[in-house]
Amino acid sequence: MGNYPILIERVLAMLFPEAEILPPPPFTEKTLELGSRYSPENVCSPFKFNIGNFIEVLEQGANVLTQTGLGCIFGYYGEIQERILKDLGYSFSFLCFSRGRASMHTAFKTYKELGGSQSFNNLAKTVFYAITSMRALDRFEYQMRENMAFETCAGAHKDLHSKLLADLREVPLTRLPLLWRHYRRKLNNIALNMPINPLRVGLVGELFTLMEPYASFNLERELAKAGCLVSRKMSATFLLSPHSRKSMAAARGYLSRLPGANGADSVGQAATYAKQGYDGLIHLKSFGCTPELNAIPALDRVSRDHGIPVLHLSSDTHTSETGVQTRLEAFVDMLRMRKNGGVLC
Repeated sequence: MGNYPILIERVLAMLFPEAEILPPPPFTEKTLELGSRYSPENVCSPFKFNIGNFIEVLEQGANVLTQTGLGCIFGYYGEIQERILKDLGYSFSFLCFSRGRASMHTAFKTYKELGGSQSFNNLAKTVFYAITSMRALDRFEYQMRENMAFETCAGAHKDLHSKLLADLREVPLTRLPLLWRHYRRKLNNIALNMPINPLRVGLVGELFTLMEPYASFNLERELAKAGCLVSRKMSATFLLSPHSRKSMAAARGYLSRLPGANGADSVGQAATYAKQGYDGLIHLKSFGCTPELNAIPALDRVSRDHGIPVLHLSSDTHTSETGVQTRLEAFVDMLRMRKNGGVLC
C-alpha cells in the first residue's frame, strides 16, 4: 500500500537478520487477474489485490505471510485468504494480526515463536523507528501533493521523491534524522509558481483505494497534471492517531453515529475541506465498501450545504481507467468554470 513496504521491509530485516525478506511485488494487471480469479466475486478490491499479491510472492518462495486489518470487514478476511491460498496447494505459515490479535503482546509472542532473538525493548525501539520514519514520509508526501502542480521545473518533486525512497532502502538507521532534514530542505527549495487562488481539491474515502496509486488510477498525479492543489489527509500517520472522536466532531450535523471503518473520517474531512473553501471533493472507494456507501448521503449533504461539488468514484477490478480519466477531466473542467465565472480557461 503506497510506499510503506520500504519501511516495513527494513523493519523485518532488522528483526529477522537471517531471513530473506520478500517485499510484495508492485501491483500489475497480472496481480488483479490472479486476485479476481481466486476471490469471491463480490468481495472488495483490496481483498483481491491482497490475494493476487500473496500468490505472486508465494511463487517467489515466501513461506511466511502476514496480514492485518481493524476497522471494517477486512479485519475478518485473514482466515478466508489463508483458506483460499491453502486450497490452491500453497504451503506457508499465515500470521493474522486482526481485531483482538492486533497488539504488541501478540506481535512479540509471534516474533519469539518465529525464532526472533531481540528483547521486547529492542522490538519497541524498532517499531518506534518505523513509526517515526512513516510520519516523516507522510509529511513529505503531503507537501508534495499540494505543490507538485506548480513546480517550475517539470518532474522536480517526482525526482526528489524517487531519490528519497532509494535512500530509505540504504541509509543506516542512525543517519535517518539527517536524511529527513536533508530532504525537507530540498523539498522546501523546489521553485514554485503558485497562483494566488489555485484550484483546490480534497480527496476522501476508503484508505487502501486512496493510499495505493495503482488502486486509485494515479488520481493524485492526474489532478496535479490538471493544475490542481491536491490534499489527502488519509495516511498511516492519520490511521495510527486517535482520530475517531475528532472525525465525529468534524462531521457534527451530518452523522449521529459511526458508519464504520473510515466513513466518519470521509465525512469529517469533507466538511473541513468545505469550510476551508476548497473548490471540489473526490470521494474514492472500493466497489461495495459498506462504510463508504453509508457515508455517501452525508457527503451529498455537505455538498449541498456548502455548495461544493463532490465526485464519487468507485473502483474495482473491472473499472475502466479510461472511464475514470474521462469523469475526472470533466469534473476538473466543471470546477474551473465555476471558479472562473462560467469561463473555461
